[in-house]
Amino acid sequence: MTVTPLGIPRRLLEFTLDGEPVRAPEGSTILEACRAAGKDIPTLCEGDTLAPKNACRVCVVEVEGSRTLVPACSRRAEPGMEVRTGTERARHSRKIVLELLASSVDLSTTPRAAEWIEEYEAKPDRFGPDAARLNEEPRVDNDLYVRDYDKCILCYKCVDACGDQWQNTFAISVAGRGFDARIAVEHDAPLTDSACVYCGNCIEVCPTGALSFKSEFDMRAAGTWNESRQSETTTVCAYCGVGCNLTLHVQDNEIVKVTSPHDNPVTHGNLCIKGRFGYQHVQNRD
Repeated sequence: MTVTPLGIPRRLLEFTLDGEPVRAPEGSTILEACRAAGKDIPTLCEGDTLAPKNACRVCVVEVEGSRTLVPACSRRAEPGMEVRTGTERARHSRKIVLELLASSVDLSTTPRAAEWIEEYEAKPDRFGPDAARLNEEPRVDNDLYVRDYDKCILCYKCVDACGDQWQNTFAISVAGRGFDARIAVEHDAPLTDSACVYCGNCIEVCPTGALSFKSEFDMRAAGTWNESRQSETTTVCAYCGVGCNLTLHVQDNEIVKVTSPHDNPVTHGNLCIKGRFGYQHVQNRD
């Protein structure tokens, strides 16, 4: 029997969402209220295990009385506020952001990016072939995961997961300014020479595939990666007694990567190097 902790009850507040009265628990963000009401608001940098960073600006909405569009991922819902999610101004802003992102980075492995580009009629190609792109080869300097800066949108989620919000390793941060800004380890050294402990929690939160399992990277390069043929099984890590939950992603009877449920009260999506990468012995058939 599954026991769901009730926690401290929160008061409900009322406000108007696209002309309809809605209720949301006190402290909810506009984005959380929109999701509860069944409204699909695009977002890239928001994550359910991290504090919002307001970096991608794809989730902006209009709030009555606000001079500017506000990010739904971090703006708290307030009693009596009037929120409009699908106005021409909000849709145009999302369109421009998607065009700028898609023209400068590779969003091919970003979930739903192609869908949103079509929905908002974004045209990244209108900036022409000279649009600023990094055009850097993926960095493969270890056997566990790959860094592909051509897919990085500088959402800072990996920095937060590595830093004070979860791992407290502080192996990575933002280096450089302007067009030269990038996620890097100290002195932009190889990952093997950094403070990285290879927990892979940065991969867990990356929204674009800029960080990916080496196994997934190799299978994509070979054209064999197929999520429609993959099954997911949640189990308990056997390495120690903490009780971390693992979700095994299996394709063709082989484990291809390991994640962790974000709603698990023990891990909240986080794992150590053994839990995330130490699965090869399971399929050793010698």
